[in-house]
Amino acid sequence: MRSLSTDLKAEIGKKVQVAGWVNSRRDHGGLIFIDLRDHKGIIQLVITPESSEAFNVAESLRDEFVISAEGTVRERADDLKNPNISTGDIEIVVDNLELITKSEPLPVNTHDEGDASSEEMRLKYRYLDLRRPSMQGILKRRSDYYKFMRSYMDEHDFVEITTPILANSSPEGARDFLVPSRLHPGQFYALPQAPQQFKQLLMVGGVPRYYQIAPCFRDEDPRADRLYGDFYQLDLEMSFVDDGEVVRTTMEPLIKRLVTEFAGKKLLSEDVPRIPFKEAMEKYGIDKPDLRYGLELIDLSEALKDAEFKVFQTPCVKAIRVPGGAKFTRKQIDEFTELARKNGAGGLAYILYENGDVRSPIAKYLKASELADIQKLTGAEDGDAVFFGADERDKVNKVLGQMRIAFADILGLKDDNVVALCWIVDFPFYEWDDGANKLDFGHNPFSLPKGGLKTIRETENKLDIVADQYDMVMNGYEICSGAVRNYSPEIMYEVFGVLGYGKEYVEERFGGMLNAFKFGAPPHAGCAFGIDRMFMVLESITNIRDIVAFPKNGSGVDLMMNSPSTVDEKQLEEAHLELIKDDED
Repeated sequence: MRSLSTDLKAEIGKKVQVAGWVNSRRDHGGLIFIDLRDHKGIIQLVITPESSEAFNVAESLRDEFVISAEGTVRERADDLKNPNISTGDIEIVVDNLELITKSEPLPVNTHDEGDASSEEMRLKYRYLDLRRPSMQGILKRRSDYYKFMRSYMDEHDFVEITTPILANSSPEGARDFLVPSRLHPGQFYALPQAPQQFKQLLMVGGVPRYYQIAPCFRDEDPRADRLYGDFYQLDLEMSFVDDGEVVRTTMEPLIKRLVTEFAGKKLLSEDVPRIPFKEAMEKYGIDKPDLRYGLELIDLSEALKDAEFKVFQTPCVKAIRVPGGAKFTRKQIDEFTELARKNGAGGLAYILYENGDVRSPIAKYLKASELADIQKLTGAEDGDAVFFGADERDKVNKVLGQMRIAFADILGLKDDNVVALCWIVDFPFYEWDDGANKLDFGHNPFSLPKGGLKTIRETENKLDIVADQYDMVMNGYEICSGAVRNYSPEIMYEVFGVLGYGKEYVEERFGGMLNAFKFGAPPHAGCAFGIDRMFMVLESITNIRDIVAFPKNGSGVDLMMNSPSTVDEKQLEEAHLELIKDDED
């Protein structure tokens, strides 16, 4: 059986057999034309009354019927060639036609042309949605993407090893999916948020370089750039590495090659900057900055420290200069103000520079010298706008960080053909959890604090402790997180002790790792790339659900398989579970 690809051109004058779906059928009285579609493309079948049996079958066909056809390939007349398909120069004159299966009327579109079906219907009938040529192309591209990564990892002496799916609960920063044990009543497995402990144990086991395309499971809320429930990452670890730069320099060429060779895009810079976390927050207001555009945050706190304008009488005043921003409409500025409020600001002060004048609701509250300082420090020119944030420093950074993204969106500063990469380094080891009103880990407890045990014990303000931890950012998306690992039981006890956890807790939760570390653990480091999110960016797709075969919807529901779903009482009994109804039920 031949696929419907351009190599059929080499078969002109020969008999071939093809099969696929009826993409469309046209009855011209004495002739019936069928566009036959498979994963490779479309070809036109011609059925004449002389082939009576085939003609009778053709008359009964409808869209999406599955058929096979046997006939002779011929070149189309010059005025009948179709330049819009790869096989548009040829057609098959059918001798034998077989109906394999029929199709009911379709609930969703299987063509890329025409009205698009709703996402809800596409997900409910995903097996039909996958017939669209664009979806077929994505699945093939994703397969090639995996091959590209595996080839690189093999070239660099990494060994592919799979790790368990049924594991123990681990504090990776998200909720676990728990699996009750039938054989051990009252106990639970957890689906791994990441293979963190297992890959570290592989390093203790003498594996020099490990990787896998690992399934990960996190009970997090869905987003446009994050799949619900399960996702995949390129997970890796390197033994005898005590500096994160070794991991970064090893893996950076793969990402650059994926951008240029696989995706055919342009790198903003061959040199990938290393930006400390604090610097990223101060300059961009976010720890995953999109470097395709500037719009950096400018600190005006010192210049405006004596300002009489009440709004600026705060610990921190910052601004963003927006080139061309003076053309923003009143409605757009109102939308920016609402966005600022959603992120915690009381409002949004601004100045517009237009035709040599200053237009601003706040100008009358500022001295001429203060207006001059603002223009000088921001570099604002005629036609620009300057937007301000004034509050506690963390809040100002957060608000203006989101404003920066919004300005870039409306000004069209995000070129999909350009990829900007950077590494964010030196993350805080601890952070303050306002909700729980206590200190907590900044990322996870398996990172090594810079300076080791001495730093943990001697640093008075624990928020000043920095981890040898790093993220890679691609066009404003975090695509990788990694760290030099903690491989010392003594340091492990100490970092948990800072948070009030005793040795018993650490041994109960991480006994496997702690015991392993007692038998000669090498220094090691690694990272994990979110390959779903990275593929989305490389393919210039805005919704991550469009790059996987069977995603769940925005509420975490699989509309096609109707999951999650209830289970019968016997299953619950075997798992030693009992459902407790909500009071309102």
